[in-house]
Amino acid sequence: MKNKLATGATIGILGGGQLGRMLALAAHRLGLNTHIFCPDPNSPAFAVTPHKTIAAYEDIASLVKFAQSVDCVTYEFENVPAATAAAITQAGTALFPSAKALETSQDRLVEKRFISTIGIEVAPYAKVDSQSALNSAVKKIGLPAVLKTRHFGYDGKGQTILKTDDDVANAFAAIGEQPAILESFVPFEKEISVIIARDQTGHVAAYDPAENVHQNHILKTSTVPGNISKALGEAAKAIATQLIIALDYVGVMGVEFFVVSTPDGDKLVVNEFAPRVHNSGHWTQAACLNDQFEQHIRAVAGWDLGSPERHSNVVMENLIGDEIIAGMQTTESNAQVHHYGKSEIRKGRKMGHINRIFTKKGTN
Repeated sequence: MKNKLATGATIGILGGGQLGRMLALAAHRLGLNTHIFCPDPNSPAFAVTPHKTIAAYEDIASLVKFAQSVDCVTYEFENVPAATAAAITQAGTALFPSAKALETSQDRLVEKRFISTIGIEVAPYAKVDSQSALNSAVKKIGLPAVLKTRHFGYDGKGQTILKTDDDVANAFAAIGEQPAILESFVPFEKEISVIIARDQTGHVAAYDPAENVHQNHILKTSTVPGNISKALGEAAKAIATQLIIALDYVGVMGVEFFVVSTPDGDKLVVNEFAPRVHNSGHWTQAACLNDQFEQHIRAVAGWDLGSPERHSNVVMENLIGDEIIAGMQTTESNAQVHHYGKSEIRKGRKMGHINRIFTKKGTN
């Protein structure tokens, strides 16, 4: 293996949110230490490890010191600045996943081009840098369509749906006149995702696909098994495998799909991928002996991957805003509750989640 860590080694994590917190907890369970780097002094991940650096992602001196104090570095969110990733690698510290995966996922146009170049279907799209370019893109792609900023944006932020010509007239201004991409609206039946991992020797392991339901552009539930055929589930895993290999990726990745009904049967269209552990993979904490967080730690530590096998059926429910209050008081015998340790409850903010286990794994 290229970078196999011994027990007691330290993994640096860029980002101190709930994903960093759960990664740190998984690492500590395996006998590995973590060091969190985040500019927010109230980061939830700080509560679960004594090793932390509070500094801006643009603070190169602090980044170098951080990188030299750990054995490898990973990240919990995809908007890590390119200069931050460069500072880590220039300090001689291994970064997983690689800067290539990070850069590809940070620009929706680059991401769509990469995915389509390797033969995976995405929605028709066009580059938009001005209102006139948007007008031309609409003529090419048609309506309805979705205008998305190329950079940043999550949980529905930085995007708007265009249904009529009146929507088009003000759309570029509505997203702040930022570089954007116009995507044809996909008439999907449902949304699914695959959590997949690849280790440093190239071995790949995919979890069962989850069927996802969103409310107000925020993931609300992930259900496994989803209401899809076994063949379609295997096809989703195969596409995710093709993508993770093409990126020469190390770690856990989430791949989101639209399921589209056609006269010839259901087909899959890739929406996007996230180069990190993923909200739609939280169900693995209750339904698998080896969850997505442990899997990611294993991969970046240079260890063999664990089994992605599922032992139970499960529904993961995000607790948004003040839902966390009732959620933490549940006495359901089949419920596993996770609190993210965020100090302030806000509307639309993910505060925790519940995994509810149901019958034992079936044939789906």
